[in-house]
Amino acid sequence: MKRLIALLPVSVSRPVRVLAWLSLAFQVVLIGTGGAVRLTGSGLGCPTWPRCTESSFVSTPEMGIHGVIEFANRMLTFVLAIIVIAVFLAVVRNWRERRDLFVLTLLQGLSIPLQAVIGGITVLTGLNPFIVGFHFVISILLVVNATILVYRVYRGPRVARRSAPLWYLVVAHCASLFVAITVVVGILTTGSGPHAGDEKTPRNGLDAELLQHFHSWPAYVLVGLTAVLVVASVFGGLGVTRWALTLLAVEAVQVAVGLAQARLGLPPLLVGVHMVLAALLVAAMTALVLSLRTSGSTRSVVEDCREVAVVR
Repeated sequence: MKRLIALLPVSVSRPVRVLAWLSLAFQVVLIGTGGAVRLTGSGLGCPTWPRCTESSFVSTPEMGIHGVIEFANRMLTFVLAIIVIAVFLAVVRNWRERRDLFVLTLLQGLSIPLQAVIGGITVLTGLNPFIVGFHFVISILLVVNATILVYRVYRGPRVARRSAPLWYLVVAHCASLFVAITVVVGILTTGSGPHAGDEKTPRNGLDAELLQHFHSWPAYVLVGLTAVLVVASVFGGLGVTRWALTLLAVEAVQVAVGLAQARLGLPPLLVGVHMVLAALLVAAMTALVLSLRTSGSTRSVVEDCREVAVVR
């Protein structure tokens, strides 16, 4: 055991950064595959939990493609669990110096059984739209967690000193509030729409057409606030222009996809893209907010991302 512990990293090295990126990537991938389960009508492809059927843990040929899709999504959770365990082990020997990384990875680890249980409740309640929505909220919070982890393994622990004027921080946090509102209203909108995950699943009973308008309003306010952040960063030399532009770009694509899906009758592919973009939107907003505080390292996340492609 001591020999195995001795093999664990004692500092934030390249493998730690790779694992942090993988944890973020798979959190987003799981949102995409979870959306695929719902949008293909495979939500009850495995009609029970934790087994796929009363007598089998895996899908059976009789369950068809819906069983395969639902079971594959369940198996991806185990892949994420392996990654989360690996990144936790990669930082555990350094926990005294980097308690921030220890806590972030521990929270990710605890989230795996939590998400599994919520997923099980989702199935056992026949895809109750409010449980499904809560499941998505937890997934979004895990994207925030993983984004912070990636940022911290590059930039070091957070320090108190801010790197932008107070008014800029206020606008950025207001923008993050509207991100949250947009995501929550989007969840309610989806829960009232046609993509229930199974043809027999009831919807949440809210007015889908009205909610589409309610969903768009905070999104447009968010775009306006982000434009202010971009202009102020460019002309004020605040050093966060890249993050602000990234956020604005994600929002622009998200708005375009949202308008297209509304006008085309909510085609499943566009709805799935919209869900993944929501995760990327939250990640970009989180990175921007983090960049407004001085970190314990001067290294740039963007400059060092190239390291992730090569593991020696």
